[in-house]
Amino acid sequence: MNEQAIIAGDRKAFEEMVREESSRLYHVILRIVKDKDEAESIMQETFLQAYKSMDSFRGDSKLSTWLIGIGINLARSSRRKTSRYETMGEEDMERLQPSFRMGGYTQEYKPWRPDKTAEKSQRREIIHRAIDKLSDTYREIIILRDIEQLSTSEAAEALDISEGAARVRLHRARQALRALLDDYFGNE
Repeated sequence: MNEQAIIAGDRKAFEEMVREESSRLYHVILRIVKDKDEAESIMQETFLQAYKSMDSFRGDSKLSTWLIGIGINLARSSRRKTSRYETMGEEDMERLQPSFRMGGYTQEYKPWRPDKTAEKSQRREIIHRAIDKLSDTYREIIILRDIEQLSTSEAAEALDISEGAARVRLHRARQALRALLDDYFGNE
């Protein structure tokens, strides 16, 4: 993908970017809105907005990261409008966090590897349902870092937060996800 050509307004370069980035962008949006038609519509709107506002691209990040940021914002807006899915509130998320006393866990700590747990399709479905229960802020960081495998800095840029905030949010999201999945995978 030739970012300079895209920024300069080269239509063919933009079309190439659309072909290269459509799949990833669609899957990020789909994980947020949970509706294939809506995700496709938002993806198209994302490319349209990117094309119209290319002059506002600062170049601080990769163009693909900027594009994902636009898609996430549109998906968030759509999700707020429809509010079809029940997610946990921030207070509920707080209760899922581990408790500490004198610098250590109050419960027995058991290492957990989500990448190993998701190997089988039934387990993957359980994990995706748990991810869907997370609040929007936690679900988005899990999607970007653990599913789409963006770097922490790319995820932070897409979410318009600092890198430190992204690391904290990711840690807390993983802890909440672990608590949600402990009944299923706690003995592994």
